Amino acid sequence: MKKFLLILSIICIWTPLSLRSQEIALLKYRGGGDWYANPTSLPNLIRFVNENLGASLSKDYATVEVGSPDLFRYPFIHMTGHGNVVFSEEEANNLRNYLIGGGFLHIDDNYGLKQFILPQMKLVFPELDFVELPYNHPIFHQKYKFPNGLPKIHEHDNQPPQAFGLFWEGRMVCLFTLETDLGDGWEDYEVHKNSEATRTKALQMGANIIQYVFTE
Repeated sequence: MKKFLLILSIICIWTPLSLRSQEIALLKYRGGGDWYANPTSLPNLIRFVNENLGASLSKDYATVEVGSPDLFRYPFIHMTGHGNVVFSEEEANNLRNYLIGGGFLHIDDNYGLKQFILPQMKLVFPELDFVELPYNHPIFHQKYKFPNGLPKIHEHDNQPPQAFGLFWEGRMVCLFTLETDLGDGWEDYEVHKNSEATRTKALQMGANIIQYVFTE
């Protein structure tokens, strides 16, 4: 069954985004961190992608645990939070198999996640290191152009935004966005009261990420 789901997920990823309804998921993890942060972000991103990329993503996103076989049902997994993250050996192996098999994980640091998630991703891929993406990487040049890389959504420590990728056999399987807080920019206006221009930049970058995952 697990092998079937893995094959199905690969087929879904290779199918053009605009031709079929797909469901993306939010990653639920252990350790006490708030994996559930930004509850309005994914619905808003999905709506933006469908309206502006001509896509047909399911308007409802799923929640999936790191160690669940259901992970293989979703070609795109989003992860966020501020606090602690813990992967068991079984969970790390499950996530590794998912990513090697064709899945994609986007980790968006909601401020404070970096110190916890990097050691856990080392459990998943001990042989790999995150590589900072240059400004000419295709993910910044999908429908929306970001010649200077990630947009800055929230200031936090006044550091420049950075994007890092994990690459398995030449394919990026994980994107880690840092010092940008895209998820906050995807949320309803009332949550953080970001300007319309800032929210639009965040949603455009999110759309680029999804377009890259489904088409590159």
